[in-house]
Amino acid sequence: MKIYEQKENKKQFLPLLLLADEQEDMVDRYLDRGSMYILDDDGVKCVCVVTDEGGGILEIKNIATVPDGQRKGYGKTMIGFLAAQYRGTHSVLQVGTGDSPLTVPFYEKCGFIRSHRIKNFFTDNYDHPIYECGIQLMDMIYLRKNL
Repeated sequence: MKIYEQKENKKQFLPLLLLADEQEDMVDRYLDRGSMYILDDDGVKCVCVVTDEGGGILEIKNIATVPDGQRKGYGKTMIGFLAAQYRGTHSVLQVGTGDSPLTVPFYEKCGFIRSHRIKNFFTDNYDHPIYECGIQLMDMIYLRKNL
């Protein structure tokens, strides 16, 4: 297994990125300014895009694992890599996600704690309703992890 930074042709991973952020124009908002990391384990298993938000804050904008690789530790491995990679240059790793019974517990298991909520984020920023686990996502929940 190896993790490496993808500096060019990031858009080739769009189908995988759309698993985590299903609207392409939203991905376009951060893809060019973000750093992309690929986890390869006999093929691409996980991709992640992070951005420097200033003030020592690194934000996970997108983390996606191929469907047949989910629940095998690839996402957690990627988060551990990011924490190690940016320790010393950033003080906080944050992620914004929908208040979902699928994603929030995953991040909490990775050491994140709830920080704040942005009301109506999904209804204000997406051109269609976003559902996860059969629940329409409305608010963005921010979780933070100290590095």
